[in-house]
Amino acid sequence: MALLVVSGCGDSGPTAAEAGETLKSHITELMEERHALDVRITDSGGRDIPCGEGKAKRTFAATAREAASQRGPDMLNDLLLGTLSRVAAYRIAEDPGRGPIRLANDKYKTVIILESPANGQYGVRGETECLPIS
Repeated sequence: MALLVVSGCGDSGPTAAEAGETLKSHITELMEERHALDVRITDSGGRDIPCGEGKAKRTFAATAREAASQRGPDMLNDLLLGTLSRVAAYRIAEDPGRGPIRLANDKYKTVIILESPANGQYGVRGETECLPIS
């Protein structure tokens, strides 16, 4: 437990850039594991978004098609959720039952939102926590 407190308060955790690369990797890998079609990066990230006190966050997002085009958004989010467990250990931070599912990974300081917009269309976006720039 003391180790978590030290790593949470010290500078030994990831920088915004490091966490941003992890986020990008997790979302890209999620789409590959899901065998999503026509993956399109809608937010390539790669830039610091200032959030005060010398800290910043990074973002990344992608959309894709599901081979079974009749599957609804909630089903697609559930499929992504199940697949994500093969990529990295995310915990459910918010799941209203219908609509976007918000997931967090405390180790990597990343958040992923599963928000498939329509039948047969995956949507995933994410952001890092506010982290040191360097």
